[in-house]
Amino acid sequence: MRYAAEVALWLLALGSYWLFPDYLGLLAQVWIAALFAVSLDLLVGYAGVVTLGHAAFFGLGAYVAGILAVQGWGEPFSGLLLAGLAAALLGLLTAPLVLRGGELAGLMVTLGLALMLYEAANKAAFLTGGADGLQGVEIWPLFGRFRFDLYGRIAFLYALGVLFLCFMALRFLVATPFGLALRGIRGNALRMAAIGTPVRRRLMAAYAVSAGVAGLAGALLAQTAQFVSLDVLAFHRSAEGLLMLLIGGLGALYGAVLGAAAFTVAHHLLAEMTPQFWEFWIGAALVMLVMLGRGGMLGLLRRLGR
Repeated sequence: MRYAAEVALWLLALGSYWLFPDYLGLLAQVWIAALFAVSLDLLVGYAGVVTLGHAAFFGLGAYVAGILAVQGWGEPFSGLLLAGLAAALLGLLTAPLVLRGGELAGLMVTLGLALMLYEAANKAAFLTGGADGLQGVEIWPLFGRFRFDLYGRIAFLYALGVLFLCFMALRFLVATPFGLALRGIRGNALRMAAIGTPVRRRLMAAYAVSAGVAGLAGALLAQTAQFVSLDVLAFHRSAEGLLMLLIGGLGALYGAVLGAAAFTVAHHLLAEMTPQFWEFWIGAALVMLVMLGRGGMLGLLRRLGR
């Protein structure tokens, strides 16, 4: 039953290509937001490391993919891979700083790193375009045949394919002893250390993997939009990622996907209906979810299923 529901969910996601042909660009944004939320869920929901600066890795991936294309290398798959590796390397280098202090100190470090990268990208206008954004991003056709179009057809399929592959890889990862160790660390790090688990190394690895996946999401945005602005490093992107997790449900990868889809679609619809008050309705929906019980949308669906 569970696997049938999963297959139906992914078939529905693919079927939306034909069900909503006029909204393929928006749906591509949904898949990118879902990939970012899934990367954040691995760190927050499974490892228990809260961050306010995950946009640093998202933005780095976007700029790496964009700069490569501007410099003449627009091959999408290699650009995507290099962007993910760059973000993972930054995550591995900064993980000791985040994990060295307590929870509050680590939270401030993540925020500080994101702010530093934002200002660095703003000042390095010769490379990033600064406040004007990185223009001239030209991505080559997928497999040399399928060119990105204004209707978002190729962007939809490309983003959904990357989301599916990364999701399945992370789903496998959290089911391994490594993923079980992360859950144990989130529950009681001292007890896990007492039974011989290398807590620090596990958290550093989770941080690097999470950063790499966030970098892939940023690269997807740069390649499908063929433009990169400072917005990819802004604080609100990290905050929205956490909000997606709260809406969908922490510690469940499908919850991250549901939360990202609900938030992105609601943002689009409410911004059209009430541009000045859309945040009020998002906040009201979040309060209602909290009142209905823990676990977000996924927890609510599970209770209804019982």
